[in-house]
Amino acid sequence: MENSKITDRVFVHVEKSFNVPAERVFDAWLDVASMHNWMFGPSVRDEEIVSLNNDPRPQGRFSFVVKRGNEILDHTGTYLEIQRPARLVFTWGVNMEGGAESVVKIDIRDTPEGCHLKLEHDMDVKWAEYAERTQEGWTYMLNLLGKWFSGAGI
Repeated sequence: MENSKITDRVFVHVEKSFNVPAERVFDAWLDVASMHNWMFGPSVRDEEIVSLNNDPRPQGRFSFVVKRGNEILDHTGTYLEIQRPARLVFTWGVNMEGGAESVVKIDIRDTPEGCHLKLEHDMDVKWAEYAERTQEGWTYMLNLLGKWFSGAGI
């Protein structure tokens, strides 16, 4: 797990192995019914889910709205690439106008024990001060995803 900076871009890298098939991990990223177990909601952090809307197809958009305290956060993006169960690429922004988003690339490969996920979050250098927090956030959520798959709950 390392962060790197190239000129006007900052790249956050996170990896995680799972003891379940790649298809299950891939599908968890697109299934709004399971996101409350690992990505959003009171089981994940002190927040309330307002709405989770998803159109999981190339050029489809998503909007995941949560309320944290008095703040409403809308996590939005567009799917750029969907290759089940190996690759998912989408833009990612929070309360942003289109075009200001970053890009998240997820690659999942089968392993003898299940699968291994590599996540790269490509951000404009103007977000460099958020790189460590971004890495911690993705690491936390992927760990919760692993716990959910193991039946340990959250």
